[in-house]
Amino acid sequence: MPRPLILSVDGREFPVQIVKINREDLYGSVEIEAFDEKGKPAELLILAPDGKTLIGKGGTALATLDVKGNSISRTDLSVVGPKGEELPRVESSFDKTNELRTADVDDYLSMIVKSVYSIDAVGEESISHLLDLLSDGRIYRFPFSYRGGVEYDEAFVIGNGKDAFLVIGKQAVLQFAKLGQAAVLEPIEEEEISADDLDFDLL
Repeated sequence: MPRPLILSVDGREFPVQIVKINREDLYGSVEIEAFDEKGKPAELLILAPDGKTLIGKGGTALATLDVKGNSISRTDLSVVGPKGEELPRVESSFDKTNELRTADVDDYLSMIVKSVYSIDAVGEESISHLLDLLSDGRIYRFPFSYRGGVEYDEAFVIGNGKDAFLVIGKQAVLQFAKLGQAAVLEPIEEEEISADDLDFDLL
């Protein structure tokens, strides 16, 4: 059983289970099958760089290499900033109690949504108090990270009194313009390139 997500509001904690809602769950899906002239199912293959070899499903993989071409594990990697400083990592939201804060509806509506989860009770635990709080249109938010990483996403908790949902995404930076108002573009500074900087071997 997946780990519960602990939400806290009004001094009460609610262990909940989140279940991802996919687009197919809402709108259904269509699967297209292709067959050759003999009626056999067609398979998608990848043409190798040599132009002759065909690679089937599962025949390719991604690997992380160092400057010498040696394979390294992702656990050995660290995230650094523009100046080379190592950036602190954030912990998974499943490893701590997440305190809900009241959110503004404008913040919720200006979010770029990445994923949506339904919120369910764990076992015999009740989330009726949380549902009651959401029934009058309240919106809560908290920083969320599924597995931990470099930064948190924004998570909003919404509901209608019967069901609750967790909506995760990033805040969009919106610039509004009036009707008939021309948008102002920031000037871009272009560096001059001299003839000495050109490498004609690359052309």
